[in-house]
Amino acid sequence: MCGIVGYIGKRDVAPLLLEGLQRLEYRGYDSAGVVVNSPKSGALKMVKAKGRVRDLEARVPKRFAGTTGIAHTRWATHGAPSDVNSHPHLDPENQVAVVHNGIVDNAADLRAKLEAEGVVFASETDTEVITHLIARSGADSLEEKVREALKVIEGTYGIAVMHADFADRIVVARNGSPVILGIGEKEMLVASDVAALIAHTRQVVTLNDGEMATLKADDFRTYTTSGTQTNATPETVEWEAASFDMGGHDTYMHKEMSEQAEAVDRVLRGRIDDRFSTVHLGGLNLDAREARGVRRIKILGCGTSYHAGLIGAGLIEELARIPADAEPASEFRYRNPVVDPDTLYIAVSQSGETYDVLAAVQELKRKGARVLGVVNVVGSAIAREADGGTYVHAGPEVCVVSTKCFTNTVVAFALLALHLGRIRDLSVADGKRIIEGLRKLPAQIEEILAMEPEIEKLAQEYAGAQSMMFIGRVRGYPVALEASLKLKEISYIHAEAYPASELKHGPLALIEPALPTVAIVPNDDLLEKNRAALEEIKARSGRILAVAHQNQEKADHTIVVPKNEDELDPILMGIPLQLFAYHTALAMGRDIDKPRNLAKSVTVE
Repeated sequence: MCGIVGYIGKRDVAPLLLEGLQRLEYRGYDSAGVVVNSPKSGALKMVKAKGRVRDLEARVPKRFAGTTGIAHTRWATHGAPSDVNSHPHLDPENQVAVVHNGIVDNAADLRAKLEAEGVVFASETDTEVITHLIARSGADSLEEKVREALKVIEGTYGIAVMHADFADRIVVARNGSPVILGIGEKEMLVASDVAALIAHTRQVVTLNDGEMATLKADDFRTYTTSGTQTNATPETVEWEAASFDMGGHDTYMHKEMSEQAEAVDRVLRGRIDDRFSTVHLGGLNLDAREARGVRRIKILGCGTSYHAGLIGAGLIEELARIPADAEPASEFRYRNPVVDPDTLYIAVSQSGETYDVLAAVQELKRKGARVLGVVNVVGSAIAREADGGTYVHAGPEVCVVSTKCFTNTVVAFALLALHLGRIRDLSVADGKRIIEGLRKLPAQIEEILAMEPEIEKLAQEYAGAQSMMFIGRVRGYPVALEASLKLKEISYIHAEAYPASELKHGPLALIEPALPTVAIVPNDDLLEKNRAALEEIKARSGRILAVAHQNQEKADHTIVVPKNEDELDPILMGIPLQLFAYHTALAMGRDIDKPRNLAKSVTVE
C-alpha cells in the first residue's frame, strides 16, 4: 500500500525513480509523483499525476535533470485521488519535500494549528502537515528539523525528506511502515519495498520502528528519533531482480500460480527428517520441553493469511492434538483479549509488514506472550518482532492477490503441525504418512496446473453470474473462504462462503438457478455429508461446480483433483479455484494484477 523510492548518487535520477515506482505498482495506488534537485539552481522540481506511473512519466519533461530525488505512489486515505493530493508534498517557499506512507492520526489538530499560524495548505492530505512542520522548524540540521516534526506526529509513517538547503542528503524515518535502505557503490537508495532496490543492489538495511537514517552518496548512518546512534548492518537479499519480472506470462498472477510446485518444493527442501519421521524448523526457538508445555495455539492473520491460519489451526489440532484456532488480527487487537501464558501465538503475514498483524504482535509481546511468525519476507518487521518462526520461501509475489504464498503458508503450517505432533503423541507411522504426502505435493500441483484449459472453459461458462456461493465442511470450509475471496478480489463478482452444514440455517434461501454454488467435496470421512448438501442444492434447481477427488453425480461440473492424505487435501483443492478466479476475471476484462481499491501490502489500518 503506497510506495516510496529515493536515490542519491551520480546517476540521472528521474529515470531511476520512475523505474522504481513501476516495480512498486503491485502494492496498489491511485496517483504518483516525483521530486528532484536541480543541479543548476539548487531548487526542488516536482511533477505529480493522478493515475498510473505511465501517466506521471508522460508529464515528466525531457529536461528534468538531477542526481538526488524521491518519488511515491499513493493509495488515498486523506483526500480523494487527484494531482494535488499526490505525493511528494512540497513547501515551495522553504523548499522542503516529503513522501509518506502511513496515517497521521492527529493531522486535523496539527492542520488547524498551522493554519492559525498562517500556513496555506495546497492539499487535503495528512502528509502535507509533516512537510510544513519540517519547513517551519528553526533547527540547524535537516535531521533535527525532521526529529522535531516527528515529536508531535501521532500515527504511523515511513517518510523520506529532501531540503534544498541540505542538497547532499535524504533523511528518512520509520514508525509502523517499512523503510529499507539500499547500499550501493558511491550511491544510496531508499524504498518501502525491496522490489524497488533489487535491480541496483542486494545489500539492504531495514529500519526498525523509531529509527531514522541519513543517506549521502557515499555513506549512511542510522539513529533513533531521540538521536542515539544505532549500528545497522547490511544484509544480502536472496531474491534476484529477474524474480520480479513476468517471465513470459501475461500477468504476475498467472506466473505466480505456475510457480507453486517449485515454491512448495522450496519450502520442503532441507527440512524433512526421515530418520525420526519429522521435520527440522530451527528458527522456531522452541525446544521440545517448551513445545510440550503449550496448551493452546492462537493464529492471527488478515485476509488470505487468516484463511491459511484457519487451515493451519485444523492441521495443528489433527496432527499435534493441541487446541488451536485462528482469528483476524484486526479484530483480536481491539477486543482486549485474555493473553494466556500457556498459549502460543502465531502471526501470519506474506509481507511481514501487515499493520494489524504487527500491532497485534507488539501488544502480545507487551503482555509477555510468546509469538512465532510465519512470513515470506526475510528481515521483515514481524520476523524481527517475533520470538521465532519460519519463513515460507515462496519467493517474491507481485500480484496483489496471493496464490503461491498462500499455498506455501499452508504447507509451512503442515510442517509445524508435524513437528509439534512428533514431539507430542503423533506416531512414527503417521509422521511417515504425512511426509510421504508432503513429498507428493509438487507433482500433484503440476497435475492440477495442467488442467488449466479445462478450468478456463468452466470459468467462461460461469463468468456471467452476478453472485456465487462457496461451501465446504471442516477441512473444506477455509478452502471455500479463500476461493470466495479470490473470486471477488479480481472478478468483482459478489461471492460468499458458508460451512456446508449451515445451508439449512439460512443460506438455502438464496439457492436458485442464477446463483451457482462451488462445493469443496474431499473424499474423506465427511464425503456423504457433503453429498447430502449437493442433494439439497439440486432439489432447489441450483447449479453446482464441485472440486472433488472423483466425479460428483449431483454436480453440473466437477474439477477432479489428485488425492493426498486427508489432512493435506486442502492444500491442493484451493489451486484449481485460483485458476477459476483468474480465468473468470480474464473473461470479464478485469485488471488482474491491480484489482480496484486493493493493495498488496496493507501497512495502515
